[in-house]
Amino acid sequence: MINKLNFWGSNYYNNPSIKEETIDKAEKILGIKLPSSFIDLIKIQNSGYTKGFVFPTKIKTSWADNHVPLNVLFGIVLDGDFMDDNIMSSNYMVKEWGLPEKLILISGDGHCWIALDYRKGKTPSISWIDIECNEDIKIAENFDDFLTGLVSEEEFFDN
Repeated sequence: MINKLNFWGSNYYNNPSIKEETIDKAEKILGIKLPSSFIDLIKIQNSGYTKGFVFPTKIKTSWADNHVPLNVLFGIVLDGDFMDDNIMSSNYMVKEWGLPEKLILISGDGHCWIALDYRKGKTPSISWIDIECNEDIKIAENFDDFLTGLVSEEEFFDN
């Protein structure tokens, strides 16, 4: 399993630290309950580059035959303009890109996304969405399983 203290790389946006009131307000605005393991990560660093991970998949995706990347994880910023790498941009981005509703985007670039997927209930599964290739694939049952399945890029490609 990934060491949460060795998860983050650069915090290039230099987002403010997360407080409980920020999490509560974000959940209220988004109408969801965030996974506690996601909150634990963004309390360490509120968004930015990871140390470079992949999530192995059993099926081929538009990204690769056997994995999807997790180079960035979005955080929470409530004040100012909604910017990239911010889960608070999810509702706007879902509309802008024609994505299914009830997704909270946690990584991606506009064409491919990793999302907390609340379409089937209050506990989100993790989905890989590629708009251009019309892919909508559940890759993990929940965020804990997603974290547990992450592998360092270096380790993955050395095998």
